[in-house]
Amino acid sequence: MVKGRMYLVSGEPGTGKTTLGMHFLEEGLRSDETVLYIHGEESSEELVANAAQFDIDIAAAEFLDLGPESDFFTEDPSYDLVQPQDIEEQRYTEAIYEAIREIDPDRIIIDPLTQLQYVEASEYHYRKRILSFIRFLKERGITVLATVSFEANPSGTSEIRSLSDGVIALTRTRDGRRVEVEKNRGRGQIEGDHGLEVRSQGLEVFAKVRPEPSDRTFDPKPIRSGIDELDELVGGGFERGTVTFISGPPGVGKTTLGATYATQAAAEYGRSAVYLFEERMETFLHRCRSLEIPVDELREQGLLSIDVIEPRELSAEEFAHRVRYEVEERGSETVLIDGIGGYVSAIQGEESELDRELHALTRYLCNREVTVFVTDAVHQITGLSSGTSRQISPIADNLMFLSYVELRGSLRKVVGVLKKRAGRFEHTLREFEITPDGIRVGEPMTNLNGILSGRVQPSRTEQTDGEPQQ
Repeated sequence: MVKGRMYLVSGEPGTGKTTLGMHFLEEGLRSDETVLYIHGEESSEELVANAAQFDIDIAAAEFLDLGPESDFFTEDPSYDLVQPQDIEEQRYTEAIYEAIREIDPDRIIIDPLTQLQYVEASEYHYRKRILSFIRFLKERGITVLATVSFEANPSGTSEIRSLSDGVIALTRTRDGRRVEVEKNRGRGQIEGDHGLEVRSQGLEVFAKVRPEPSDRTFDPKPIRSGIDELDELVGGGFERGTVTFISGPPGVGKTTLGATYATQAAAEYGRSAVYLFEERMETFLHRCRSLEIPVDELREQGLLSIDVIEPRELSAEEFAHRVRYEVEERGSETVLIDGIGGYVSAIQGEESELDRELHALTRYLCNREVTVFVTDAVHQITGLSSGTSRQISPIADNLMFLSYVELRGSLRKVVGVLKKRAGRFEHTLREFEITPDGIRVGEPMTNLNGILSGRVQPSRTEQTDGEPQQ
């Protein structure tokens, strides 16, 4: 915020306006500033106690209570010759003026600002009073944070918005809490709404990830799987700093293949982070151990982290901040998101917006030369009608697919590559098998046709008595 200006926090009851104001005052106290809390709906004792529940300490703040005393309820006050508004208006004005003159605060919160409306004779007088009050505070170089509820007079709220130097809107929907800075004179803001949570330490804000242009030189160093035949299929490996989608029907081995790449990258190049959206930690670890994928050793060495994301727990922005922390603070160079269907189901927000947020996150990671793997479940069991389950193929630099085929009455698996932006790859299919010893990839399947259509036929040049050669 800019010192000496006024900021308005708007929102419905329960969205966190008062809590934000308490953070504002506590920060002032930490900076050895004098702060004043002008309030009228709760007593100072209640405000201090409520703040303490979030470990926010505002006990050293000055308080000005504009609310009526409790004995007002039993009194029968009468006013002779003058309007009640005139008496209340004078009392409020004198109280605020004297408090500011004596305390000389650096910061003020007025919670809510609309309490001043109740003592004015008309809407016109209220707006005039607010305008003169704001100018009075600015002339003294005081930074002001005022709260207002959407339920209060909408026309008056609109006027206050135009007078404020900054407007912060708090909302709460079925998809979670959101915060938007609608304007911020002299500073600017990240446009749009952002993630907001009320936690034990108060408010936590998660701004949208904004991919920034990278001045790093693209390093085509390949990220290998450790399976020679698979690395041959993809032209030596997927390049570092790219996004690879691994798609296929349920149970075909997407997660196992993604885990193979993540652990191999951790062992050879540096720390990897795995995010599970569709599987429990116990089943993931059990499968990896049974296939001799070294998850335990790498975790003990600090080279692998595994995080299970619970449904509807995080916003897209908070998830992105978790990933950013792994990359920026803990040095992860490879990220596995397993899988995108679970991401869309588990993360709060509209599906179209989640696609955009995932795109922004992957672009941010690529700009930092982080290698990304994303698993994606398609609904077609055999054959291949689409490389991905959603309209997200522009996100992918590489598309690897797994599929089932029926061959001589048995269900087999194949692996292939549809797209690889940064290098060559085989335009063939190879048999893919998960064995007790790990993943096995066979030689190119040049003796069969129609695998991607789901109707496998032997190549004419490979027929012997009407049977395909093995």
